[in-house]
Amino acid sequence: MSNLLADYAQNERMLKDLQQKLERMQNDPKLQAELEFKEKLEALMKEYDKSSRDVLELLNPDHQAKPVEQTGQRRKRKLKIYENPNSGEVVETRGGNQKTLKQWKDEFGDETVESWLVRTED
Repeated sequence: MSNLLADYAQNERMLKDLQQKLERMQNDPKLQAELEFKEKLEALMKEYDKSSRDVLELLNPDHQAKPVEQTGQRRKRKLKIYENPNSGEVVETRGGNQKTLKQWKDEFGDETVESWLVRTED
């Protein structure tokens, strides 16, 4: 049997298995109840012109929903301020790729330099 024919036969068996599994799921009373709940909830949301976010906020006011921002935009990193106790030099950075900070880490080690962190700001 060619590879193409063998792949076809295997996919046919997998499709048959999936169809049987889907059939069993459709007859499951738990699934029926969940589908009914989902349909009723969606109808209610539509009736009152509410979104999923609105419902989540209503049910859990403490829920911190992410603010809607432009897609592809990253969250601003926190400003970290380091002070070298040997020289008194101060470095302010929002990332670990700062030239002086990298030199310090090469010379004194990551752990030591992280201990020089004075404060962080938003």
